[in-house]
Amino acid sequence: MSRKEVFFMDKQVKYESVFAPYFDSFLKMKDTMGYGLYKYERIFLDLDRFFLKSRATATYISSEQIAAWRATRVNDKARTLYDKYSVLSQFCKYMCHLGHECYIPRLPRRKDLDFIPYVFTHEQMRCIFQECNRLNLFRGNMNTALVAIPALIRFLYSTGARINEALSIRNMDIDYQNHQVIIRKTKNKMQRIVPINPSLEEVMKQYEGYRDRMPVEGPADKEHFFFMKANGKTFTNSTAYRWFKKVLKQCGIPHIGKMQGPRIHDIRHTCAVHSL
Repeated sequence: MSRKEVFFMDKQVKYESVFAPYFDSFLKMKDTMGYGLYKYERIFLDLDRFFLKSRATATYISSEQIAAWRATRVNDKARTLYDKYSVLSQFCKYMCHLGHECYIPRLPRRKDLDFIPYVFTHEQMRCIFQECNRLNLFRGNMNTALVAIPALIRFLYSTGARINEALSIRNMDIDYQNHQVIIRKTKNKMQRIVPINPSLEEVMKQYEGYRDRMPVEGPADKEHFFFMKANGKTFTNSTAYRWFKKVLKQCGIPHIGKMQGPRIHDIRHTCAVHSL
């Protein structure tokens, strides 16, 4: 049986079920189309373990198998389960296209999704900006993203960009002359241009001034990520979220947790509402 090696969450894993070569070819197809693979790799790993444990040997997926898999997902929240069904449905259609008869499951009804976006008030956003400016470290740490957080939060609020989109921006994507930023890595795989107003531009240039004086190699290089840690490396949305939760606490804004927010992504919803 062939085994597909992929990189998942920074360590090597192997698909080992009978569907391993098909997971492989599906991922290659999605990669060619420009899709990010992380979600697919993660969900395929879950499915691969299920098919291994259930000792599946035939290269088709029945409704009974899907029901048995669903019975193992008792702790998945509605949104997580919806995403998994979406990927499984795509994979079953792909298998049918290759000549392997598979049952194509229906997606759960989206009304079952139990998340309500949080919209910050104007006063809360003012407090968030103030507390971002007051963030500090009690000891030197070159692995911190603190230096970028105040500018990042203002960028998200002013442009309505998603956190992953903002963190993917490189220096070459910023066009101060035309007051705009090119976002190349978007959710829908389409590049778009977002305008930057004078106040945001001032914040970004001030951040650049601090950033470019750091004792690291090439922070101003055109290929370098715009938002970076003190050691010159990029950082993840989870790192930004940890700092954001500290800011919420300082502002006295309750954080429920367990995906109930407020999340850093809710700044995007807030931007949309405040722009009306």
